[in-house]
Amino acid sequence: MAGLKIVKLKVHLQKEEILHQVDLDIQEGEFIALLGESGCGKTTLLKTIAGLLEVREGDILWNGESMMHISPEKRGTVIVFQDLRLFPHMTVGKNIAFPMEIQKVPKEEQLRRIQKLLEAVELAGYEKRKIREMSGGQMQRIALARALAANPKVLLLDEPFSGLDERLRLEMGRLVKKLHDEWKITTILVTHDKREALQMADRIAFMKDGEILQYDTPEDISRHPAVEAVSDYFGRTSYAKGVVSGGVFRSSLGEWKTDLEDGEYEAMLRPL
Repeated sequence: MAGLKIVKLKVHLQKEEILHQVDLDIQEGEFIALLGESGCGKTTLLKTIAGLLEVREGDILWNGESMMHISPEKRGTVIVFQDLRLFPHMTVGKNIAFPMEIQKVPKEEQLRRIQKLLEAVELAGYEKRKIREMSGGQMQRIALARALAANPKVLLLDEPFSGLDERLRLEMGRLVKKLHDEWKITTILVTHDKREALQMADRIAFMKDGEILQYDTPEDISRHPAVEAVSDYFGRTSYAKGVVSGGVFRSSLGEWKTDLEDGEYEAMLRPL
């Protein structure tokens, strides 16, 4: 299958295992959200894909070929961090041109792509502006344009909207989704905002304690959580122990018909 494949990935930081046997298949052009509470391993996984962290065990493959021995700058991955890391002493245009300079893209092509990217992020004509003159929302757009200027195979977004107010978060979410749908770049978004993940992603990988507990479409992961932790994350949940006998589950909260075999079970109840 064309795309990104992560196999049995183990990553240690300061002798502590942070990622435990992580498996993930991402189709080329797909938009994936890594969802979960802070500290669950989302950013660690993102940095590992980018080649910024050492892998203890496992493999990362692109179109069936291992990326493990490829340096970060040659992997075809670009990461946008929470703090954006723009160069304040450069103009908007020079910031966007930076990855193209590294790739030795001819100047004329650089100028053409800068104009195209600024139009794409709705900042046409801003190339000569100073970064320090830009608002928070504008800097988010510039960071996104710079990432796209590198022509990445995989775009990695580490909670890039976390410093924005609600209105700007929604605007940037719509813009990122629009650009993904137009450009078809394989995209992985780290977020702890379930609404963001549900609205933007083709599939969601829910993480907890360095593991992926469920990997599914937004509809299935929210309506059919596989484990208690996922259910609790997506909404109010009640649990009832009971017994299935003759095709009926009986508990203190009521009775329901079921196809389960006879035996003791625990039912998970969530509002629709």
